Amino acid sequence: MGDYFDLLVVGGTGAISHSCAIEAAAQGMRVTALNRGRTSTVRSLPEPVELLTADITDPPSVEAALGDRRFDAVVNFLCFDADDAAQSVELFTDRTDHYVHISSASVYHRPLPKGPVSESTLAHNPDHAYMRDKVEAENVFLAAFAERRFPVTIVRPAHTYDEATAPLPGGWAVIDRIERGEPVVVQGDGTSMWTYTHAADLAVGLVGLLGRPSTFGEAFHITSDDVLSWNQIYLAIGHAMGAEPRILHIPTDWIVLAEPDWFWSGLLDGDLSHTEIYDNTKVRSYVPGFGPTRVFEREIYRILAWRKSHPDLARGQPAEDAVFTRLAAKYEQARAVFAGR
Repeated sequence: MGDYFDLLVVGGTGAISHSCAIEAAAQGMRVTALNRGRTSTVRSLPEPVELLTADITDPPSVEAALGDRRFDAVVNFLCFDADDAAQSVELFTDRTDHYVHISSASVYHRPLPKGPVSESTLAHNPDHAYMRDKVEAENVFLAAFAERRFPVTIVRPAHTYDEATAPLPGGWAVIDRIERGEPVVVQGDGTSMWTYTHAADLAVGLVGLLGRPSTFGEAFHITSDDVLSWNQIYLAIGHAMGAEPRILHIPTDWIVLAEPDWFWSGLLDGDLSHTEIYDNTKVRSYVPGFGPTRVFEREIYRILAWRKSHPDLARGQPAEDAVFTRLAAKYEQARAVFAGR
């Protein structure tokens, strides 16, 4: 520690961690990224960011990489469950004055309460392992704050994306299918409302919280006010592509029944099928400069441009495409039954 605010980012190649490292560097912080050192063909960090190689799941490798260094703040984007949290408390207690745990807005219980969700909404969503694990990790950190004054702040991103992301159930396979004129599946009737947040916008809020003791023991979700129905989302994609999407509306519980092993089935049931609108009053009160400006209906053009320039990376997975093909076939079978054929 010295003339600069020293920040350690655990991660750095994901959409959110990459944007936060860039934002912190732009604000004059001295940024170090710690990850496994695998070359990212999707997101590369700028030269001012120092790179350290270690596996956060292997504490000795982290200790060897960090040596006796301390940081004004640590933001860990790779902490997913209670064991990870306990390990992080032990690893960083004497290495930082501020630890930021990246949780998820999916921890809030479903169905969500009426109106925009605030941080006081109960963090309890047991319907999917990812959500359960995130809740348990938060509990470990809050206990460490209460019992040991561990200087933790919890940040809960919602559905966050950048230009190298297809933020849809099924990812790039959905866009591929729209381009080919093949049907895509939308859960329910497509009228539930969904909030998208661009990673660069979220980064402004997150970086604005760093190094502030008033945030210790507090939780913040950081989202935008860009709210669209799922029908609007798919129509926006089709409009940008110049292709009318063939939308099949299938009840969420039918999708789960038909494809119980599909990764997205649990997320649809426990998260994406619910209307999600967030009250960002709290983060705005701490970070007056937080004001998201990016909206999906325009950012989809950047996503499509990135897809065009990275055809090998922005290609749908065959397994995802196969799920939609099976669901479309079952939809037609069910439609025939209801039509009396």
